[in-house]
Amino acid sequence: MSFAIRIHQTGGPEVMRWEEVAVGDPAPGEARVRHEAVGLNFLDTYFRTGLYPQPLPAVLGSEGAGVVEAVGAGVSEFKPGDRVTYAGGPVGAYSQVRCLPASRLLKLPDSIDFRTGAAMTLKGITAAYLLRRTYRVQAGDTVLIHAASGGVGLIICQWAKALGATVIGTVSTEAKAELAKRHGCDHIVFYTREDAAKRVRELTSGEGVAVVYDGVGKDTFMGSLDSLRVRGMLATFGSSSGTVAAFDPMLLAQKGSLFLTRPNFAHHTAKREEMVELGAELFALVGAGKIVIEVNQTYALADAANAHRDLEARKTTGSTVLLP
Repeated sequence: MSFAIRIHQTGGPEVMRWEEVAVGDPAPGEARVRHEAVGLNFLDTYFRTGLYPQPLPAVLGSEGAGVVEAVGAGVSEFKPGDRVTYAGGPVGAYSQVRCLPASRLLKLPDSIDFRTGAAMTLKGITAAYLLRRTYRVQAGDTVLIHAASGGVGLIICQWAKALGATVIGTVSTEAKAELAKRHGCDHIVFYTREDAAKRVRELTSGEGVAVVYDGVGKDTFMGSLDSLRVRGMLATFGSSSGTVAAFDPMLLAQKGSLFLTRPNFAHHTAKREEMVELGAELFALVGAGKIVIEVNQTYALADAANAHRDLEARKTTGSTVLLP
């Protein structure tokens, strides 16, 4: 027997329970992984609140790193003892041990520790498909990233800078501004006390940015559109402030024939070869020191409810991991 964080109903952090669960042998195509670290993501709150429905009771979590204990029939790519990390796929990462499809696993290079692996896989591959697939950032582009001091934001800042882009980031405090600057952000906009779109126009001599990466949603949506150059792209990939209200698509024409997309992690990693390719590019940049992963908070896995409270209150920066 082992322990996991489960929910029996949707709601606030108080619905999360530390419970004993049975973990059997892996089924055909599966691997059993003992976690060394588990990633905390805003995505987890969507499952907890019911924004993303799932059968209950359920174990939360979409990201982890650890060691393979056993593999089921038909699994040849992994063996017991392999160091692995994963993101996406069926939820269940808030656990000491779990079984999951081996097709979701990536081998974790020896140069990357488990905490870093758990902190970066979901956020890093998200950054990868945003920067390399959704809008392919080129040298000379100017990009805007909201919540630049967050886990995804810090990776995008560094990666975009490595690609030769000028990076504008929004933050709420001076401390978060310093953190973003240390990770490649060229210009800071304080969204709590500035008109972000107006400031972006000033920084770009009136032109606007090539792309906005927006994981905030409702509170930043219109400002994101107003920050774009003609035929620019808004990639909205999260909704930490709430979902965006319905609007007339003619608005996109009126604001400059803009492109709007809502990319999804699952769609960009549905084919294993695509997930492996994105992961390899991420691991190479981390291994070369071009992307530094900030694990700024750790919590015991059993204390995941408090981790959720801090995450939703925007008290965290960089990445957070839960320790089984």
